[in-house]
Amino acid sequence: MGAIFTAFLVPRVRGISLKLGLIDAPDTRKQHRSPMVRLGGVAMVFGFCLALTITWISGGFGLLPALKDQLIWTTLAGGLCFFAIGLADDLFALPPLPRLLGQVLVAIAIWTQGLQIGAIEIPWLGEEASLVFLPNFLSVTATVFWLVGITNAINWLDGLDGLAAGVAGIAAVGLISVSFSLHQMAAGFLAAALAGCCLGFLRHNFNPARIFMGDGGSYFLGFTLAAISIIGPAKGITTVSLLLPLLILSLPLADMSAVIMSRLKAGRSPFYPDRRHIHHRLLRAGFSHKRTVLLIYAFTQWLASLALVVANAEMRFLWLAIATGILITSIIISRQELISKEIKRKSKSL
Repeated sequence: MGAIFTAFLVPRVRGISLKLGLIDAPDTRKQHRSPMVRLGGVAMVFGFCLALTITWISGGFGLLPALKDQLIWTTLAGGLCFFAIGLADDLFALPPLPRLLGQVLVAIAIWTQGLQIGAIEIPWLGEEASLVFLPNFLSVTATVFWLVGITNAINWLDGLDGLAAGVAGIAAVGLISVSFSLHQMAAGFLAAALAGCCLGFLRHNFNPARIFMGDGGSYFLGFTLAAISIIGPAKGITTVSLLLPLLILSLPLADMSAVIMSRLKAGRSPFYPDRRHIHHRLLRAGFSHKRTVLLIYAFTQWLASLALVVANAEMRFLWLAIATGILITSIIISRQELISKEIKRKSKSL
């Protein structure tokens, strides 16, 4: 349902934004060369909310314990707050530090409402000692780092048509499978709604894009993905098994970490905008826009299938085999594309 709602709403949001002149002008750091609407996140948020509302009306939330039911609404409230911060940046171009401060304050408020990393599962400690409980100061610190970190990792990945929406959608599908394999219905409902709105948005955002999600959309996607991974763990307490979401989201997290380190090494602020992200590097290596996006998709879905193996999901090895085949095929095709471009370049130079 989220896909249908979002796909229907995107053209309406685009039309209104064009009439109001709410567009994103091109510059040297961006890939688009003509003004674009960057308020697609509005449609994504509405699509997500409508999908959850239908699930609630149809009685789906009645299957959940009271605590998990509450965490769904807490996640929605937090996602809307993060969306509002991003939307304000889309409209008024806020400086980085006020945005970061707003994210931290919202994450702390969300922690007080029970959406928190209260313990970390470490399976190799044995059945009795597999949960390491965190004192409050460590719990709030870990929760804030997790929510804000994942949010900005997805935001920084939003540099090519369809990239952030596709990666977030694949990650959401992976979290659906993991959540339902662990019988975590609340996380599964949220992940399904998120995957749907990503799919619906991709219809209008894949290259050549007709609309961008903007910071509002990417903040909403990142926060919701991070929150789902906290809601989902087993044993009936608010905890998180870090390995599964870290596997699924390791690509945007690794990209963000590498960019921050390279900026600091160059003596610049970690918020300094540049073209050091993984998608920029692939473009400079000679890959086309679409091939770069598809290659990152392939790697993300392979990581998601690896998480299914770790979670002991049904048919996990079949999914891993399929994902591995897709990844290898994508790498071979991408390599052939580079070789073909190089041959054409040399033939023209002759």
